[in-house]
Amino acid sequence: MTCAIRTNGLTKKFRRTPVLEGLDMEVPNGSIYGLVGTNGAGKTTTIKILMNIFPPTGGHSEVLDVDSRRLSPGQFAQIGYVSENQEMPGWMTVGYFLNYLSHFYPTWDRALAAELVRQFQLPLDRKLRQLSHGMRMKAALASSLAYRPKLMVLDEPFTGLDALVRDELIEGFLPRAENTTIFISSHDLTEIESFASHIGYLDRGRLQFSEELDTLSGRFREIVVTFDAAPQLPREWPANWLQQEAGGAVVRFIETRFDQERTAVDVRRFFPGCRDMVVSAMPLRSIFVTLAKAGRTAD
Repeated sequence: MTCAIRTNGLTKKFRRTPVLEGLDMEVPNGSIYGLVGTNGAGKTTTIKILMNIFPPTGGHSEVLDVDSRRLSPGQFAQIGYVSENQEMPGWMTVGYFLNYLSHFYPTWDRALAAELVRQFQLPLDRKLRQLSHGMRMKAALASSLAYRPKLMVLDEPFTGLDALVRDELIEGFLPRAENTTIFISSHDLTEIESFASHIGYLDRGRLQFSEELDTLSGRFREIVVTFDAAPQLPREWPANWLQQEAGGAVVRFIETRFDQERTAVDVRRFFPGCRDMVVSAMPLRSIFVTLAKAGRTAD
């Protein structure tokens, strides 16, 4: 498998505080990879190491087959980078800013830039510091898409944006992502679920899983088991059953390795007196909350 991003044993400490611990991650070429996790999980630190903004404490990372510590202007000319706190020269107008950047990127597409300006309704004569947060994000995204990068790195691009602006941003970059790998960190799990192909879950500096979204969605299910009377609960629950709840004649839990036949057999084995079992699919947000709660309980 060819990868746009690859890390091996990546670690980062700020003084004595560990932020990343042994991060092994692969982002396949052409994928839309969503890196999710709670605040402080290490998502932004990971991205800043990949972009050579922070040096790693240990381990190794590659971006477009180049050691991230040795990225050159040639590689950066193939990478688009947009963050929630994007720094741009506020004194420049939007038009001046785009024209200024065009001289640094050999693949800059003026027709595409003009199309993005129209689509995002960017005011070319207005200074960047006069734009709203949403319009600044649109300007940042347009300036990164205009040179048709091989890799787009988006760090919390939807934070603080209303639903309309989020939709406009997504509609702006997705149609142009056919030959681009997108690596995105975001708390907006509902939006990510609508377009991501792969998901990585980062918890306190450790990657808990990294897989295709379809596979992830397929193995998580909410299970509700009903009885004629309150059942006897097991002393030890299977490790893959999370958030167990019991009330009267009903038991609920989250199955993290769902298989229709095996799960049914396990339920009958632990609850031989069950009358019915209802299986429900889970959205990405519910999966994320389940894992976050399980991680806190483990502490």
